[in-house]
Amino acid sequence: MATDLVYAVLVAALALAVFISTPVLLLAAKIYSGKSIGDPSRPPVKGTVFHMLFYFNNMYDRQTEIARACPTYRLLAPDESAIYTTDARNIEHVLKTRFDKYTKGKPHVERLTDLFGEGVFLADGEKWRHQRKLASFEFSTRVLRDFSCKVFRKCSAKLVRAVATSAESHQPFDLQNLLMRCTLDSIFKVGFGVDLNCLGERDAESTAFSVAFDELNTRYVDPIWKIKRALNVGSESLIKKHMKVIDDFAYGVIKAKRQQMKSMRESGEKEDILSRFLVESEKDPENMTDRYLKDIVLNFLIAGKDSSAVTMSWFFYMLCKNPLVHEKILQEIRDATGFNDSEKPEAEDFIARINDSVLDKMHYLHATLSETLRLYPAVPVDGRCAEEDDTLPDGYKLTKGDGVYYIAYAMGRMTRVWGEDAEDFRPERWIENGTFQHQSPFKFIAFHGGPRICLGKDFAYRQMKIVATALLWFFRFRLADQTQTVKYKTMVTLHIDGGLHVHAIPRTVP
Repeated sequence: MATDLVYAVLVAALALAVFISTPVLLLAAKIYSGKSIGDPSRPPVKGTVFHMLFYFNNMYDRQTEIARACPTYRLLAPDESAIYTTDARNIEHVLKTRFDKYTKGKPHVERLTDLFGEGVFLADGEKWRHQRKLASFEFSTRVLRDFSCKVFRKCSAKLVRAVATSAESHQPFDLQNLLMRCTLDSIFKVGFGVDLNCLGERDAESTAFSVAFDELNTRYVDPIWKIKRALNVGSESLIKKHMKVIDDFAYGVIKAKRQQMKSMRESGEKEDILSRFLVESEKDPENMTDRYLKDIVLNFLIAGKDSSAVTMSWFFYMLCKNPLVHEKILQEIRDATGFNDSEKPEAEDFIARINDSVLDKMHYLHATLSETLRLYPAVPVDGRCAEEDDTLPDGYKLTKGDGVYYIAYAMGRMTRVWGEDAEDFRPERWIENGTFQHQSPFKFIAFHGGPRICLGKDFAYRQMKIVATALLWFFRFRLADQTQTVKYKTMVTLHIDGGLHVHAIPRTVP
């Protein structure tokens, strides 16, 4: 009897081991089989995508470490080879030269489609061309430019007031959090014509955007996210809950805007992005449905919400670490605005002075923001998917279905790209004879390149320069812990992990 029991236990244990190990073995076979691991014509293999889980908290630095020795390399995945490159020639090839042969790719689209839908950032082919053409026209209009500048100035004044309140308490506060709320206010007003008031009371919509975006990021490192979605548990339950809030809000705004435009019956210029697209939708109501409009506008909102805020967070962090750069910007603000330190303008009066002619004089501020983006790009890694076999300019071959990822974070740290001082924060590298000098978008890839180069690039710079000018005129910032080296949080966008905790010391009373 005892022998039978022992035998039964051993059989059960063996069956359990087989049950557990079989999926692992099948996964390993799927990862390694058919990947031409020893083929010198293919990029060298530096592990699997699952190895990145071991380096998750410092993933971008790990990618940089590999790229220093190997500019183009492979990580193996179950359904593809993930090619990572810091070679500007390869990036131009994928984003421009062979643009039509590379798409967003099914794995990327699957993970983000809940939030981005059929909007321009996930769309390919004719849908992308249609949206890009419409958006290119709208973003080039003077009306939208003037309206966005007015919004950026108003939100900057509110931000100055919010920082002043924190400064009065003499307690450190999270500047990144304030910047996030400020940019979300701005982009909602520009996108929907709606005052979200994140710098006042936080509401359900602003919370929903933050939570949904954060949780969608986990799909890139969660191998069972599809199962969780099917069961509606964990992070997938949160995504579904908060996406309903976002969708209900967006559809509500679209409905209200349609009714408003019908009742007004006047031909005045429409200012916000949604209103302008609604006018366009009247020409093609069958294709430009409410869902299509929602996706278009949400794409621009999401892109603008995080990118400017995280860039400005790193910008102020670098100024805290580099006081001489801070002083140079402050002197440029004095020269450009005509104000001196003895004058005490109200926030609204000072910010009203920050017009296009003033911003165009601020070459050093523009250079400092660009230097921040070089080292701390808002999107540290992005990529495309090969739709057919191809050969990169560096000679490595790709097969159909391979993902090709350009590592903006690593690119900024490559001495072969930026010189021996690549890791130094030096805005002067962008200045020649006192004037800002642009770099190739395939070397400075923070705004992407080729036909899909960021439409909002000029808007982003304008917003960041207005906010930076306003805050630096009224305050000096000091890290709450001056010995701290802040770290990034591994996400689709490069947030400062735990926030940017600073003291604000008033230069003048706003």
